[in-house]
Amino acid sequence: MAERDIRINVNVNPSEPSDEAAVETARADADLTKLATDLEDLRQTLLRRQADFDNYRKRIERERAEDAKRHTARVVEAMIPIVDGFENALAAHREAAEYENYRRGFELIYKQLLDNLAKLGVERTEPVGKPFDPHMHQAMDRTETSEYPDGTILQVFQPGYMFHGRVLRPAMVRVAVHPTAASKGAVN
Repeated sequence: MAERDIRINVNVNPSEPSDEAAVETARADADLTKLATDLEDLRQTLLRRQADFDNYRKRIERERAEDAKRHTARVVEAMIPIVDGFENALAAHREAAEYENYRRGFELIYKQLLDNLAKLGVERTEPVGKPFDPHMHQAMDRTETSEYPDGTILQVFQPGYMFHGRVLRPAMVRVAVHPTAASKGAVN
């Protein structure tokens, strides 16, 4: 038998990966990319949820503040006739000397009531000399006059009240009507 010269070319170079190692590396890279994508998606979802929660919290706070204003407005509306009663009682006994101490006590209570209403955001409207606004005033009477421009408020029968920019009660007023406007039937 003759000896054969068999040479086996085995590449055992550690710097060149085998096919199995390359497949494993590719899988690991794909898994890593998928995990990074999933992580970014979760991060974006978390940010959206946080923003949604902040918006929800702000909306709830705004609604609570509006509810508190509505409830306060109801209480204030119920107190306005009490203010009117104080004003009528004080006007009735202005000249009587025997009621002086009594009147001072009423004036003090009346002032405290008005101060507390003002702290809550209630404003009393003083429209005399201003133009008539049907959103803020209720015309109870018209007077023909050439002294004042047409539509000017001449007298207040009952004061109006505002609460945070909203009319609680319109002022009941007397409005000036120019004689030429009155003859034409114009109403402001």
